Amino acid sequence: MTSRGIRRKKSSLSEVKVAVVGAPSVGKSGMCANDPSLSLTVRFLTKRYIGEYDHQQESKYKHEALLDGEPILFEILDTCPKGLNELPGNEVAQWADGLFLVYSITDRESFNYVRRAKQSLQPEVPLTLVGNKADMVHLRQVSLEEGEILAKDFECNFAEVAAAEQVNQVGEVFHELCREVLSHRRRAKHSLLDRMLGSKTAYRVYSRGKSDSALPKD
Repeated sequence: MTSRGIRRKKSSLSEVKVAVVGAPSVGKSGMCANDPSLSLTVRFLTKRYIGEYDHQQESKYKHEALLDGEPILFEILDTCPKGLNELPGNEVAQWADGLFLVYSITDRESFNYVRRAKQSLQPEVPLTLVGNKADMVHLRQVSLEEGEILAKDFECNFAEVAAAEQVNQVGEVFHELCREVLSHRRRAKHSLLDRMLGSKTAYRVYSRGKSDSALPKD
């Protein structure tokens, strides 16, 4: 009885696939030192901040969280390009329900990278532009206004966060993207339902017209 209850609970989980895309930030020994996209992912998953990662290829993580009182199973794909010229492929956009495009406010190249990544992906899913390392304003290379302008160009949400310090803010950007994904799904279902009902209505009208024409004439 208990096991059935657990299975029902797990099956009721909404699953949301999120891809985190950002430029590489490689330090000594080929490790991703303070990588802006990975630090965001690790902060969300573990509530901890780790400055350096042995992370040389894309990884997937699963994480269960409560969103507005409902359990959500996040599947997170963290991409790890080996160079600034390595852009994510279409398979990333096709896999994901939502996308994070992450850059560091202290790194102009990472900002340029997400611009090119967006053009490469051409996503048809909700996305959020995130400027990381907002606590390092003394090293800022990308202004807040530039981030806001790019987000308007992308027609997406925008946030500056400090993954090293702001665990709640990082969690909220993940949750807000998830809300957008779920809203996008509902709109898609309603659109499909409207199309299906529209087709059935048209068929019923056609059938009725045909039967009327078969009535005996005076």
